[in-house]
Amino acid sequence: MTELDVTGLCVDLAGHEVITDVSLTLAPGELVALLGPNGAGKTTLLRATLGLVPRRRGRVVLGGDDPARLTPAERARRVAYLPQVRALAWPLPVRDLVALGRFAHGAALGRLGAADARAVDRALAECELQALAHRPADTLSGGELSRAHLARALAAHAPVLLADEPVAALDPLHQLQVMSLLRGHADAGHAALVVLHDAALAARFATRLAWLKDGRVVADGPPVDTLTAARFREVYGVHAVVRRVDGHWLVAPERAA
Repeated sequence: MTELDVTGLCVDLAGHEVITDVSLTLAPGELVALLGPNGAGKTTLLRATLGLVPRRRGRVVLGGDDPARLTPAERARRVAYLPQVRALAWPLPVRDLVALGRFAHGAALGRLGAADARAVDRALAECELQALAHRPADTLSGGELSRAHLARALAAHAPVLLADEPVAALDPLHQLQVMSLLRGHADAGHAALVVLHDAALAARFATRLAWLKDGRVVADGPPVDTLTAARFREVYGVHAVVRRVDGHWLVAPERAA
């Protein structure tokens, strides 16, 4: 079963074509990393996939339905979205922030059912936030707040997770921990589409790499097939050393192409 099926997607913003004829699938068990330079259309692709920006042409099917036709609650039960910009409207305690991930299941702050409470507690533990559970979220560091928002997304237990730069502002240890959580999410039978800028990190954890340039997917496949020096030069305009060392990927940009 394919959880997400995007076919021939085209999106215009402010009169300019930003996404051009993009097709992409996401199946249970897959962690797909979306790579590409700034301005390639990665965030717009995620938002269009969710039905948050209109598409000019193309088809999107999420769990059997067009997400643009779902109510917000129905959509939230099928897909958890971790946007690049995660503003706080008010200084919620961290545990309450994570509990927002359960709202689509009928939960409310201060009235979590047993299943909701377990989901929140597990997400806090997975993201190593138990000690911060009662801290106001606006007192967290950037990295801590990023993990809190990830915990909110994980607490939703949605079949699909879309994450836009989830490791931004994180130190190397927490980058690895976050990617391990996303990999575990996929291994548990869910699906994740993640925007990343670190190709080596993406190749270490992702099932597939989808390379986006100028609004088009120019390659989509396993890291061993798509992560090459030629691909890096094509997409980023940078000469790089790309090799595997002891089973791990090394990507070292050297100079502009």
